[in-house]
Amino acid sequence: MIPAPYRPSLRRVAGVATATALAMFLAACGSAPHKPSSSQRRNPASAVPVAKNLNWSMAPAAAPPADAANDVLFRAIGLVGTPYRWGGNTPQGGFDCSGLINYIYMTSTGLRLPRTSAEMAALDKPKVRESELASGDLVFFGRGHITHVGVYVGKGRFVHAPNSGGTVRLDDLEGAYWKENFAYGRRVLN
Repeated sequence: MIPAPYRPSLRRVAGVATATALAMFLAACGSAPHKPSSSQRRNPASAVPVAKNLNWSMAPAAAPPADAANDVLFRAIGLVGTPYRWGGNTPQGGFDCSGLINYIYMTSTGLRLPRTSAEMAALDKPKVRESELASGDLVFFGRGHITHVGVYVGKGRFVHAPNSGGTVRLDDLEGAYWKENFAYGRRVLN
């Protein structure tokens, strides 16, 4: 028998057991396994992670989910720091500007966009002036023809994959280069 001064109280034992159970529950919630699609099982190296709004399908969405702009914003911010790679379209392999936008929209909304910035700029979606931009809008840059695209995240800022040797970053539309080369925005999400 354990002497009284060293015997744990029932309340203390219950508290420790409850805390341990809660920690195990939270750890399980935070480490849920990723459910791969059939294309990911066939070719895991080139697979695009599936977003929560896609119901584990890579099929294009009939319409973006109601919270699509927030999903786009958080996905874009989460990719800041990913290396630039010309022609890249995954976090593992790096991104070019249009590959980044395609990845963001496909994994957060299920929308498949054209591959190049010029093709995205030609989408039959409403053009938006800089003063009317909303989170999730595409922002296009170039003189004479479109050469770059990013995604607007609010407060005059946008996320993009700028150039070789760089990383995905958050920039201000008021920066000298971007202000001079801003063409227009497009509202992909309605």
